[in-house]
Amino acid sequence: MQDFGKVLFIAGIAIALLGAWVWSGRGFGWLGRLPGDFSYQSGGFRFSFPLTTCVLLSVALTLLAWFFRR
Repeated sequence: MQDFGKVLFIAGIAIALLGAWVWSGRGFGWLGRLPGDFSYQSGGFRFSFPLTTCVLLSVALTLLAWFFRR
């Protein structure tokens, strides 16, 4: 059980560091601008539909969930 606690602690630190990196404005500038992400702008109206980004995030989260279920 102690090993699981260590894994949770390290995962928490990694998530906090990743969050700080993204919050600083340096990370993931490409997210939402991938090929297949649709964006439309006309005058003051702007619409974006990040289809590819959603698919990639879904696959990543599915694999992560599958990994932790094993």
